[in-house]
Amino acid sequence: MPRRGPAEYNATIRMPEHGSIFGAMLQEFDEAARLLKLDPSIWRILTHPKRQIIVSCPVQMDSGEIEVFTGYRVQYNITLGPAKGGIRYHPDVSLDEVTALAAWMTWKCAVAHIPFGGGKGGIVCDPTRLSRRELEALTRRYVAEIIDAIGPEKDVPAPDVNTNDQVMAWVMDTYSMHVGHTSTAVVTGKPIELGGSLGRREATGRGVMIVTREAAKHRGLDLAAATIAIQGFGNVGSVSADLLARTGARIVAVTDSIGGVQNPKGLDVPKMLEYAAEHKTIDKFPGGEPITNEQLFALDTDVLIPAALENQITVDNAASIRTKILIEAANGPTTPEAHQMLHERGVFVVPDILANSGGVTVSYFEWVQDRYGYFWEESDVNARLEKKMHEAFHAVLQTAMKYGVDMRTAAYIVAISRVGTVTRMRGMYA
Repeated sequence: MPRRGPAEYNATIRMPEHGSIFGAMLQEFDEAARLLKLDPSIWRILTHPKRQIIVSCPVQMDSGEIEVFTGYRVQYNITLGPAKGGIRYHPDVSLDEVTALAAWMTWKCAVAHIPFGGGKGGIVCDPTRLSRRELEALTRRYVAEIIDAIGPEKDVPAPDVNTNDQVMAWVMDTYSMHVGHTSTAVVTGKPIELGGSLGRREATGRGVMIVTREAAKHRGLDLAAATIAIQGFGNVGSVSADLLARTGARIVAVTDSIGGVQNPKGLDVPKMLEYAAEHKTIDKFPGGEPITNEQLFALDTDVLIPAALENQITVDNAASIRTKILIEAANGPTTPEAHQMLHERGVFVVPDILANSGGVTVSYFEWVQDRYGYFWEESDVNARLEKKMHEAFHAVLQTAMKYGVDMRTAAYIVAISRVGTVTRMRGMYA
């Protein structure tokens, strides 16, 4: 019997509108699944989310009025362990976006070889327009609405866009109040005082630095003499810039959501970090000339690191990109069509599910420490992260060479193989 194509399997969930983030994920999945000759039954399972939760969160605002916010939590796959994934607060949060991000978390955890499945959450809101009290009230109501779906052995949230360790503290406290005991392992990315892990804040950026170093070695590039441009100067972008600058690399351009700065001789990253902490942006930083995102993408650099949001590199700007290595520090920054254009031109792309997996890896370490009740020194955390990222990068690289494919397809092959194998071994509960 001929194997049916993935379009038949995904007909009920493939989004029809152009630009669907989940649709982009499915395109990436499909190519790897074909190369693996994935069993059609496993294909069906792995292209459907296990659970999608939509909740309404009424909150009394400081004005006394009641506002109702929409929240989502998607558990895409929990074959390897509890769902794992952040909670983001953003006006553009949608079910399509959260589902795609939960799927990417599934593959990311599998590539990192940690015992988690994939999840993601979000609330449609503009947190910059909320007071601290309103933000806390919204967080607690959201957690109360999804309380039956989360837990240390069910689904473990973490920070994401516009959330932080304080928000995670509220999540942990709300959950703990409901279950009647303190449960630190329900969430990661917490303050150190509440069971957070040393090294967690820097983990994603440190992982980016490690894979950038390994990619440079593979391509015969001296990282200490390399030029690097970074889109995004939040936690991931700023930590990546700092750690890469310490290797000797020149950070020649950085942008954020407001503006950007470039200096061919290299930006003073420590001073830029101080400036960003004070001004909440790097716009008008006095150490260089202004630059836009589009100008940053078009710079002739050794390494380009998109560390902002999804769909930043598209068919509209891919042709202008002139970098040698592209490290996807953000989730889904490159559309499938744009990636194909870059690959055909010889750009070495390290995909998001590998490049930014340092964060979830140390989240796993935090979860382990909380459950064990014993906490590691930061040097131990960093050493364990180094080992995991090195192993993950080279497993994907070896797979790319074995199949003669790009690193993105190879990362999916590694992930799908691991999740698919365990799915088959566990069998079907009916």
